[in-house]
Amino acid sequence: MSSDQVQGAAQRLLEAYRTGTPIDPLTPEFTQAELSTAYRIAQAQVEQWEKDGDTVKGHKVGLASAAIQRQMGVEQPDFGHLTASMFHLEHQPIPAATYIQPRIEPETAFVLGRPLTGPGVTIADAVRAVEFVLPALEIVDSRIRDWKIGIFDTIADNASSGGVVLGSRPVLLRDVDLRLTGCTLHINGELVATGAGGAVLGSPLNSLVWLANTVGRLGVTLEPGHVVLPGSMTKAFPISPGDSVVANMSGLGTVSAVLGERAEQ
Repeated sequence: MSSDQVQGAAQRLLEAYRTGTPIDPLTPEFTQAELSTAYRIAQAQVEQWEKDGDTVKGHKVGLASAAIQRQMGVEQPDFGHLTASMFHLEHQPIPAATYIQPRIEPETAFVLGRPLTGPGVTIADAVRAVEFVLPALEIVDSRIRDWKIGIFDTIADNASSGGVVLGSRPVLLRDVDLRLTGCTLHINGELVATGAGGAVLGSPLNSLVWLANTVGRLGVTLEPGHVVLPGSMTKAFPISPGDSVVANMSGLGTVSAVLGERAEQ
């Protein structure tokens, strides 16, 4: 695919961010394209954000659990970038206008203390690189109308990244078995889902290894201090302005998020 096509798709997605108006799926236009083209589209957006003053602060793995893959109709993980502007504080209303059609996912978050450079990263390498773990809520969003996405669309759309809320109680990796970490997800006080860390590629650590080796082939290193979201323990749930979300994760504690009311036009 030509650079003009890649840049054109990236500009349409960037315009969706700016206006809050979703676009039609990209897949029909790129039916013969490799997934590497979708990553080029995503990278073009990241480069524009950096030019505008944003900073990459980590990565997320999407589509890492069977529940999410079934929900989205895909069969493999993908990854996206997390920038500074995507991080929100607990207990502070998150501006609803930031998002088009948001959904919420409970995840563990790795904070790295050492670099991870693939390919060739092993579980042992990943364990040594993790400084601590936090409970997290990821807000996923799609710039594609009505979430009518295939794998090409979600990759091009930065793995449907939206926002991140981190809990504030760090836990050392040796003090928790992430495979067995159970999770309950409440929206507006109602229990909507339960899950466990083992739903994420068997262990969230497997997801971290997959990410390091995948981005390593592209010349990218996972940097110390960066946050890695390995994937959701449950399927994603739509949220609306005013909604309050709480995830409780055994051994990690709780994390909460509040989506602010949408301002009157």
